[in-house]
Amino acid sequence: MTDFESTICAPATATGGAIALIRVSGKDALNCVESIFKPASLGASPLASASGYTMRYGTIVSGEETVDEVVVAIFRAPNSYTGEDCVEISCHGSAYIVSRILDLLVSSGARMAEPGEFTRRAFLAGKMDLAQAEAVADVIAAESQAQHRVALNQLRGGYSAELQTIRDRLLELASLLELELDFSEEEVEFADRSRLRNLLEEAESHCNALADSFRIGNAIRNGVPVAIVGAPNSGKSTLLNALLRDDRAIVSDIPGTTRDTVEETCVIDGVLFRFIDTAGIREASDEVERLGIERTYKKISEARIVLGLLDGTLSPSLFDAESASIATKIPEHAELILLANKSDIAGSNRSGCLSISAKTGEGLDKLRSILVEKAGIPSSEGTLVTNARHASALRSAAKSLSAVISGLDSGISGDLLSEDLRDALRHLGTITGEITTDEILGEIFGRFCIGK
Repeated sequence: MTDFESTICAPATATGGAIALIRVSGKDALNCVESIFKPASLGASPLASASGYTMRYGTIVSGEETVDEVVVAIFRAPNSYTGEDCVEISCHGSAYIVSRILDLLVSSGARMAEPGEFTRRAFLAGKMDLAQAEAVADVIAAESQAQHRVALNQLRGGYSAELQTIRDRLLELASLLELELDFSEEEVEFADRSRLRNLLEEAESHCNALADSFRIGNAIRNGVPVAIVGAPNSGKSTLLNALLRDDRAIVSDIPGTTRDTVEETCVIDGVLFRFIDTAGIREASDEVERLGIERTYKKISEARIVLGLLDGTLSPSLFDAESASIATKIPEHAELILLANKSDIAGSNRSGCLSISAKTGEGLDKLRSILVEKAGIPSSEGTLVTNARHASALRSAAKSLSAVISGLDSGISGDLLSEDLRDALRHLGTITGEITTDEILGEIFGRFCIGK
């Protein structure tokens, strides 16, 4: 079991930069730093007596040896990230210096923090709920404007506020139903059944809408999956390299060069796309190529957008046949964009297709605009669910609410209705952390970096 009473320390920045930040948190944080810090100003008061939001300049020392010149920032409980006394040491970014300071802090009574322990302490101190704590990692990992926008909204509590609105309403309904049970002999009805049903339907609809937003939220968080498919030698790898503006995939005139899927990410107009170059679709006698084609079909089934790449130099009959063949392989949930490649050779006369040249770049700006449009990423600050655990809990809550509504319609007793209602509340509580377990917390915070 992790000891949350101890004082912890860890680097909060990656090594190799000009400046590094070391974070210390816990009831003895100020004393630990005090024992290795020498202020530049003679007669300066001890760190332990400093007020919050105070900065001091001085040196980190080991006996008579000066380790580094630093600036320390002091945050007093409860007005800190963790809710505990915290000190942040800004030092030079040398890996040696950072390691030396950490060794001195450990010798002074601190211990190295576990992954995510600072944020876990913030959660336990009530500085943020669990959904906000998970958003910390998403903000750090954001690679696009859309990812940053959604994560920041969740970190600021917009998502939690919506969940709290639903929970408050359900708690009120549950309390009224349970109050009826206390007066069951008098047959008193505190909760109007018609109004109760309307409120339950609204809550169920809200839960389902949030869960449904996971489709877009997951695409924002992990990148919109775009599969590039077509016959061998149609230019799929050339198109991937052109979209990425880099040579990531091997390009060859030999059909069947791409024998496995190649995945790369690229940000277009603030949206992260995950492009998947697939093996050319054809009948293959080679076992390795056949396995690659099988993976192509799997990636097509996972894609939100499919770029059907066709050789624009083909005869009209062959072109139409390949176009129809690709269309039959696209799942219902995916958007198909047909592309007639090699427009620099064949011209731009294929109806129903966007004419491009992966080689010269002709038509690619138009393709990028279409990709952003088809991705369907909202530009507003609306709430989106990006976490599979949250989506599952919301669907479970909606299912419990549906059971309550069915129970109302069939006239079952209030105690059974109350139990289903409490079940919905439990599911919602697992998202924000009102109801959770050490196992869940360990899994969530174990994915964080050490200093966060």
